Amino acid sequence: MSTLPSRNIALLLIGFQRDYFDPDGILFSVVEESHRISGTLEHTIQLIDSIIDSPVTIVNTPIVFSETYHEIENPMGILKAIKDAEAFKSGTPGAETIPQIAKYGDRIDVIPGKKGFNAFSNTELKDLLEKKGIERLVIAGCVTSLCVNATALAAKENGFEVTILSDCTSGRTPVEQDMFCKEIFPLFTDVIDHNQFANGILRDSD
Repeated sequence: MSTLPSRNIALLLIGFQRDYFDPDGILFSVVEESHRISGTLEHTIQLIDSIIDSPVTIVNTPIVFSETYHEIENPMGILKAIKDAEAFKSGTPGAETIPQIAKYGDRIDVIPGKKGFNAFSNTELKDLLEKKGIERLVIAGCVTSLCVNATALAAKENGFEVTILSDCTSGRTPVEQDMFCKEIFPLFTDVIDHNQFANGILRDSD
């Protein structure tokens, strides 16, 4: 991973919502085992706490659908499952950002508008990153094979350097998580854990 000043780095949070992370969440079972093995939430909170006073930009990109899910045209696969289960519906508890992330308040920029896998699509994410002079995007969240992968590819295509945090991301299964972090992501990104990232930021801040 190339060395950049902390002010040119952003931590991107994907999917940290009740339907994925609350035990009562509609899609919790989809990523529960991977959450547990990776320690996704615990490591992400540890990371945020360690860099909270640094110049690193932190961005949350929740996915929220209207009551009719009209944003999903010809739904297939997981998008069909989301619609059928009525997950991430606007105004429901499941669409809310989990309190462990929400507690940071204005320290985390919230970019609304995400309706699919790619956090750049139909949002102002790219504009925010360019305005802040961000050169590297560091990604945490879920689901690894879907939103994390799609957003990482889009970030690369938009000219950003990309890092995936292996212990702050969750796949549908531990096998999927392991495959993406060891075989897929290294083809176009750096893959490190949250301690490696935090230690680099703290050294830069000294």
